[in-house]
Amino acid sequence: MLITVIYDCRHCLLYLPQCCIIIHHPNRVCFSARGGASLYVPQPNINATVAQNILLSVEYFYKGVATIEWKHVSSWGTTKIVEWRTGIYTNISKSYMDRVTVYDNGSIQLLNVGVRDAGYYFVTVTEELGTNIYGTIILNVYEIIYEDLHFVAVFFVFLTAVSAILVCFMWLCNKSVHLYQKQRRKLEGNYLWG
Repeated sequence: MLITVIYDCRHCLLYLPQCCIIIHHPNRVCFSARGGASLYVPQPNINATVAQNILLSVEYFYKGVATIEWKHVSSWGTTKIVEWRTGIYTNISKSYMDRVTVYDNGSIQLLNVGVRDAGYYFVTVTEELGTNIYGTIILNVYEIIYEDLHFVAVFFVFLTAVSAILVCFMWLCNKSVHLYQKQRRKLEGNYLWG
């Protein structure tokens, strides 16, 4: 395997005919196979928050029509997301049917991601002759903490309001008891003197 640092990923089609990994940038990787096909992963690490839409961006270069397949691997197992051949067919798994959009360049968009969507996303580009090129994207999904803090703040305000109402109610009850006792003492005094 040959590892070469270059400045423009598209040059790998012209100058490196054997199977290799080309490092374009510390955060971008291009995979190339014999026969001129290559797969460019511009963002191999993605951080997202719950309910966000994310783009798993890749770009493949091939003169023919390739088959593209995406899989998700996490602690919950491996799931095939989608497989398609541009202009011929698209097979999206049932669990992703309403959540994924495919693009001709090999990218997919996941809608409304959740914590279970975190993990490794493997893309396989298969040329017409059967040569495979692989790419990987790591997706980290985080819950939004300030929503939890918002809930705590609202709950705290609610408890404060309820406690204020209870204090006012207890004060009124106390005043009523004192007035009742005063009236009773006054009536008892009138009864004794009268």
